[in-house]
Amino acid sequence: MIAGFSILSLLLILLAGVGAGFVGYAVGASSLVSYPALLAFGIPPVLANASNTVGVVGTGIGGVMGAHRELEGQTLRVITYVAIGAIGGVIGAYLLLELDPKVFEFAAPALILFSSLIIAVNPRGRMQAKQAAADAAAQLNHINAAEQATASKPVAEQHKAEDRAAKLSIDQPVQPMNKDSWWVWIGVWAVAIYSGYFGAGAGTCALAVLDAAKIGPFHKINALKTLIGTGANITASVVFIVRGAVDWPAAIMLCIGCFIGGYIAPPITRKIPANIMRAAAVIAGIVLTIDLAMKTY
Repeated sequence: MIAGFSILSLLLILLAGVGAGFVGYAVGASSLVSYPALLAFGIPPVLANASNTVGVVGTGIGGVMGAHRELEGQTLRVITYVAIGAIGGVIGAYLLLELDPKVFEFAAPALILFSSLIIAVNPRGRMQAKQAAADAAAQLNHINAAEQATASKPVAEQHKAEDRAAKLSIDQPVQPMNKDSWWVWIGVWAVAIYSGYFGAGAGTCALAVLDAAKIGPFHKINALKTLIGTGANITASVVFIVRGAVDWPAAIMLCIGCFIGGYIAPPITRKIPANIMRAAAVIAGIVLTIDLAMKTY
């Protein structure tokens, strides 16, 4: 036994973490797996949610580190979004810990249903498809123009033109912050606080807000939304740790599992239709919502 957990229980939490990391990579909903898994092992809702936040924090850090190119030239926006995420995470964490635990228990089914509906609507997939179509059209136009201009030049020069076309989308600028609509900032703050409080589906919400505001191309706003959630998760985790609201054996095993799940997900998800994975996540979320609602209300 380790802090009340049997070796088998810890291995099962590790397995749940693998599933959470996989689902997080595939459809952006790791908490739909990890949070109910911790509940299943008898961890109280607030403690389970806090431990879950600590357990999945590494996922966002890795995502930010891997998106350095998309974030180039956005220093002010990067600093601002991290700061908003960090402050929002503290606010959300304190709301979770200071309010009566019954508040979160009653809110959890609705929050899980909300995240499931976000996955079903799939704004991220729609944005990716829209961006892919725009990229293809822009690249085709660029290549055609380059071919006409370099028809008499060596093949190597034409290849360079094609390479420049392939980089066209990722090099598109993000609009200056002073041109952002006022409601964008309300949305970013709301996402940051929600991330610290619960967080399931928060990344997709941030993506939807930034896309609606036409901040920039998909690749760049996808990296920006990661900053908000990562900043919130880190500071919320610090609050939970300082307040002693973390079940460390569960959080550690969950963190290891999330890393493994995220690592093995890419080659597997390439072979599974996205609609099937999304439908499975939505169905699981609805079933979980009904189960928690019946136990809570």
